[in-house]
Order: sequence, then structure tokens, then C-alpha cells
Amino acid sequence: MMESRRTPLHAEHEALGAMFTDFAGWRMPLRYDSELAEHHAVRTSAGLFDLTHMGEILLTGPQAGAALDHALVGHASAIGVGRARYTMICEADGGVIDDLIVYRTGDQEYLVVANASNASVVHQALVERAKGFDTTVEDKSTDYALLAVQGPESTAILAGLTPTDLASVKYYASYPTEVAGKPVLLARTGYTGEDGFELFVAPDDAAHVWQALLEAGAPHDLKPAGLGCRDTLRLEAGMPLYGNELGRDHTPFHANLGRVVKLDKPGDFVGRDALATVAEQGVDQVLVGLKTTSRRAPRHGYPVLDASGNPIGEVTSGALSPTLGYSVAMAYVTVGNTEPGTPLSVDVRGKHEPVEVVALPFYKRSS
Repeated sequence: MMESRRTPLHAEHEALGAMFTDFAGWRMPLRYDSELAEHHAVRTSAGLFDLTHMGEILLTGPQAGAALDHALVGHASAIGVGRARYTMICEADGGVIDDLIVYRTGDQEYLVVANASNASVVHQALVERAKGFDTTVEDKSTDYALLAVQGPESTAILAGLTPTDLASVKYYASYPTEVAGKPVLLARTGYTGEDGFELFVAPDDAAHVWQALLEAGAPHDLKPAGLGCRDTLRLEAGMPLYGNELGRDHTPFHANLGRVVKLDKPGDFVGRDALATVAEQGVDQVLVGLKTTSRRAPRHGYPVLDASGNPIGEVTSGALSPTLGYSVAMAYVTVGNTEPGTPLSVDVRGKHEPVEVVALPFYKRSS
């Protein structure tokens, strides 16, 4: 059995007493102290995450944008230099291979960030789909460590460590700058429902930047945060997770993310015909939010039932929401059962727990 990869921050996590988990071939911190405390820190102050397990793929050359336009459902060549866009790479039948963030880091340069579990698959797909285009596709994952500071205090924490005016850093944008004296690509996207920043740094600089952030964050109650709280944070924010809400068995339209599919962009792209058909004909199942007053949270794979007890779908993610104080879930249900306020139930280990369809996200920050 192959040993899990370790990030450049592994020793830092050990020193902080992290509990580790194997995730997508990586040995990653699940929690340091309490998932609940880390979750609340991100909502009320700030959390510091190691996201080095994510994959980075670089496309360069005169036709890099055109290659991505063909390979992805989004319009990459329309992204301005320094900006970023959320998009997906799909199969020819419209099924989702992965959801991605594409940063345009130069006139002829794009950095594609893929989920850890799909990084090699996305790289291989981009290499194949870029054939015939004047572009080079390179897996640069080992060139980066990725840190994220998330939460309402993130700007105050980072401000003293960088010359960049953070107030001018736009959402879904990236800026080459320095943090704690080290060169970084600074981005502002996030996966927690809070404001925050991502820092792409050289692996050899990761520990220095991590320590500087911990020190700067101490007066602001920043906590190192693991994958455990990251999952409840993104669930509250209604953000999909590949393998749960997204996969090859659903199109972006099923996940209420049809907006990322740019059917009107010039030229053909992989999956266009199938996705155009879905856009025209509609879908049979849609992703919805569910809430329940029960503390028995619906979990991934639990059946969803209509008022008559008939199976109409399945839970994709669920947990007791630390912020809201009640259990929430996302689920795919048949189209006739998607209206907010619709009473349904979830089969929780043989007991039918009442739930109500609600609009996503469950949580939205006030500013």
C-alpha cells in the first residue's frame, strides 16, 4: 500500500497536535483541538487551513485560452488577466469530472486548480483535450503549497504581512505579491461562506508563511483548522463537494449550477451537445437544501421520501449545523418536490425524520 503524501507543513501540524486523516492520497489534518471550535473560529474570527493537497495545472501559450474554452464548460478566454472563474470539466455526456477554479495569471497563462482526488484525472484530460492547440499543459502541483485564511478577521490578520492593499483585492481575483517577505500568488475565492484569502507559495516558504500567519492571527483569535470543520462550513454555505453533490452521474444543471455552462461561447466544447439538450429539456432531479429540527442529521446516501413515504431522492451531505443549531443537508430529489417549504422525510436508520425543503445556502454572511 502506497504511503500517503505529506504536505510541506506536516511538521507544523504535528507540533500543533493535529489529528490526521488520509484524504485523496494525502495525510491531512482533520482537526487540531475541536472541530466545533475551529468551525466557530472561522465564522467569528478566522481559521488557517493547509490546502496543499489541491492540484495546480498550468496552461501557457498563444492558444491556452482557446484550449480551455474547448476543454471546459466555461469561457476561459474571456477571463481578464488577474481574475478567476469557477467552472467545470465535463464528460461528453455532460457528467461532471471535476469543478475547478481557473486563474488567468497572464495574457497567455492560466492556472487551473483541481480537487485533490481528481488532480491527475483533470491533468490527463486537459493534456488530451489541448491536442491541436498551441499550448503547453503542465502539472505544477508540486511547485505550490496552498494556505487559506478564512473568516471576518482575515483581512486584519493579513494586512500587516503584505504590501498589497487588501481592500482593493477583488473577489475571484489573484495578485502576485509578498506575504511575510515571501513571494505569493494571493487570491480571494474561499470555500467556507466567509471572506478570506488563498496563498499559493513555494513549498520551501510554506512553514515561514504559516508561522507568520499564526503569529499575526493570535490577537484575532485565529485557529488552525482542519478538513473536519471545512466540511461543515462549506455545507452551511451550500457549496458542493465533488463525490457528494457533484459527479459523473449528474450534470451542472442537476446541481443548480447551469450558470457555469456557457453554451453561447464561440466554438465547440466537450459536452456541449449533451448539456444543450439538458438545458432545453430540463432535469428529472435537482439539488435542494433540507432542514430538520432533529439532532439526528441526515447523512450521505440516506433515502429521501415524499409525504406518502415513497423514495424520491438521496442525501448527498448532511450534518448538525454548528452555526444554526439544527441539522441541515443537501439532497437530490425529483423535480416535483423542490419548492421551499415542501415537507419531506429522510430515512435515518429506519426512522423517518421529517425535513423541510429550504433555499440554499443555509448560511450567508451579513456583509
